[in-house]
Amino acid sequence: MNPRSLPFRTSLAVVAVGCLLAGGVQSASASTPTAAPQARSSAPQLETLDRGLVAVSTSDGVFLSWRLLASEVAGTTDTGQAGPDFAVYRDGERVAVVTDSTNYADADGTASSKYTVAPVVNGVELAASEAVTAWAQGHHDLPLQKPADGVTPKGESYTYSANDVSVGDVDGDGQYEYVVKWDPSNSKDVSQRGYTGSVYLDTYELDGTLLNRLDLGVNIRAGAHYTQFLVYDFDGDGKAETMLKTAPGTKTIRYAADGSIASERYITMPKSDVKAGYSNTDDYRLSAADYEQHLVDMFLGWSSRPEVVSGQWPATLEEAWGMPVTHEYPLSRSDAEELADTFIDVYAPSRSAKNLLREFEGFIVDGPEYLSVFDSATGKELQTIAYPTERGDDGLLWGDYAMARIEPANRVDRFLSGVGYFDGQHPSAVFARGYYTRTTITALCWDGKRLTQRWQVDSGQVPMTNPFNDSPHGRDGTDPVFGGITTQGDHSLSLADVDSDGRQELVYGSATIDDDGGLLYSSHDVLPEGSADPGADVRLGHGDAMHVTDIDPSRDGLEIWTAHEGGAYAPYGSVLRDAATGEALFGAYSGKDTGRAMIGDVRPDVPGIEVWSSMPGGTDASGLLSAKGEILSTATPGTNMSIRWAGDLTTQIVNGSGTQTPTIDDWTRGRLLTADGTLTNNGTKGNPSLVADVLGDWREELLVRTADSSALRFYTTTEPTSHKLATLMQDVQYRVETARQQTVYNQPAYTSFYLASDIDWAKAPVPTAPVTPAAPVFKDRPGAAHDEVQLPRVTGVTFYVNGVKADAANAKVRATGEVSVVAVPDAWYRIADGAASQWTATFGDR
Repeated sequence: MNPRSLPFRTSLAVVAVGCLLAGGVQSASASTPTAAPQARSSAPQLETLDRGLVAVSTSDGVFLSWRLLASEVAGTTDTGQAGPDFAVYRDGERVAVVTDSTNYADADGTASSKYTVAPVVNGVELAASEAVTAWAQGHHDLPLQKPADGVTPKGESYTYSANDVSVGDVDGDGQYEYVVKWDPSNSKDVSQRGYTGSVYLDTYELDGTLLNRLDLGVNIRAGAHYTQFLVYDFDGDGKAETMLKTAPGTKTIRYAADGSIASERYITMPKSDVKAGYSNTDDYRLSAADYEQHLVDMFLGWSSRPEVVSGQWPATLEEAWGMPVTHEYPLSRSDAEELADTFIDVYAPSRSAKNLLREFEGFIVDGPEYLSVFDSATGKELQTIAYPTERGDDGLLWGDYAMARIEPANRVDRFLSGVGYFDGQHPSAVFARGYYTRTTITALCWDGKRLTQRWQVDSGQVPMTNPFNDSPHGRDGTDPVFGGITTQGDHSLSLADVDSDGRQELVYGSATIDDDGGLLYSSHDVLPEGSADPGADVRLGHGDAMHVTDIDPSRDGLEIWTAHEGGAYAPYGSVLRDAATGEALFGAYSGKDTGRAMIGDVRPDVPGIEVWSSMPGGTDASGLLSAKGEILSTATPGTNMSIRWAGDLTTQIVNGSGTQTPTIDDWTRGRLLTADGTLTNNGTKGNPSLVADVLGDWREELLVRTADSSALRFYTTTEPTSHKLATLMQDVQYRVETARQQTVYNQPAYTSFYLASDIDWAKAPVPTAPVTPAAPVFKDRPGAAHDEVQLPRVTGVTFYVNGVKADAANAKVRATGEVSVVAVPDAWYRIADGAASQWTATFGDR
């Protein structure tokens, strides 16, 4: 199906084929393997990372952990991926050579010891990592600079706490920097009334150096559904950008070396907006009185609305509200004011006692909306354009007034974001608006200078006969292709190659968009007995949690496990689907809002990855399920966040929400970590700031805020493992899942391949290209003083003669006596199976 390009607002060019890229894969220092263009020409553009060595003091000495890079993978073994051995140095002395993993427990180490590790390939020791010392307290605190407290226009005080975190290599040194979102204490859900403080994004080095701060300003409301920020190297220059929704008043703050503010600068508003009178000093937040006036203006224009003129909507407001018509139309201002009072004080409360529109304040329902790209290292604004999808109104067309709960600016202000490799090689940004009714999704490319549109999806608005009393959920939008994706989106999204064509698709809850922007499928099923409409074919519908990976290794391809909140109108409370087709494999009807779901290898004695959900007690299939749907137990682990912490490839659970202390718990072994002095985020959601493989070996780190938000605390596992596996951050699905982890209801990141305790390592990915080195020629010239080794020129191989790297510009090396030649594969290459890579010779006496 060809992508459908919709009209796009000013400041954005549209490209028909692919993304235009500037720059290429960044070169790195000797200690950081570089990307080889010949081997990576058709592979995904990924970050060039360093060794990521981390050392942690333990009661038994010092535990070391480091990265195996995907560019070094040489095949597979019975216990993991094959790759270099690693020499471990303490204070300059080699203390070990590790062959079967990328960790080492040094019983003689101390917190003051300095460690490096160096890869060893065919006996040749390559460049060592940077030196590190141990985390003396068993964890690392990255110091944070909390924003100052604030006061709302109503005089309400608020404070700040660290919230979501995303990572990117912002300066090209192979190490991650950390982008921290600051949430005010009055942060709101989109359905909650009241003012919020401003949102800030800080970029920090691991040592706590604050590089820059983005102040999103008063015209970006604070809450989980509003600010979805992407930190990613979109243009391939080796340095990450930050991309997010902005508005007039957003500014970037740079800091001097001494920590003082060096400069502050507002974003550049489009010339058309400046000409129209908009300004960076504008404040679009509504007071309660402002909202009433907003209604007056809306009602004044009622008779001229296209929906009214066409007869789709009632001709009068009174008819729409089921009241006698008492005013003449078009309305006068005084009549519109009377009807606004009637709507606020009579009609709205009659629908629900929770409709307290006299208290509706703090929302932004008009004014410009932008999408901005920033240099993550400096905070410099690179481009600002109009946000891809306009709000259009305050939610009237989106169904925000149509339900019993009248919630202006609710469905219209539901935002999601992610990163997808839609051509299989280059990352695109995804920004979405809406999922309950109208659903819009835009894929964008950044070439280092400008944004271009790859494709855009728009379901169209859901037609309503009465915008004040209708049921817009579960009905098609006006678009003939995408109309059926309404009400299918979740509070998150995933990017994964669901059809195994080498290009990622966008899993948008219960619908999936193909890599070209076409509709792959929108999942439906039949309502069972006991539901609201037995036998009806309906959407699977919206849900709060979704997990996409290879859950059942006995089946081809990936699976999707989701929870659904449609209650009696949803065919499942939770369900496992085939990711390629959307077909339900097994699931259970609950008849109630099933709020959360999780997956993980928590029972290593059971094949596949287990699935579970927070289905209400007493409903069918509650409990822990196998990948085949078999009930393993009635009890279930937690559903807030998972983590790969143990050495045996099983999954652990991060528990603790609100004021509870976060813990890491193993379903069979019990508690493994208590993160004293820290807290999770987002109330009952209990989300860590981040769970991702940002340091050390393939296990994940737990990043949580200290209780006072003075620091971001890092925990890394010190449990030894005998499995060698490339850093998960160089698996393309895991990397983009990490980038979207900050989006709305944070969900774990998953790999593109099956990863659990019963993994068949023969099926593990080997991302390097095989190369067969040609043999060197040994020129033994008796009686001459110029014996030499003639080295072949082989792409993907560097030759070492007697342990010394040969000059690539000279294929001849002088030698005497015993000579050893070793071929060492370059980054993203491996020696082909059965190929020779070591040769020896002895030159005669002279």
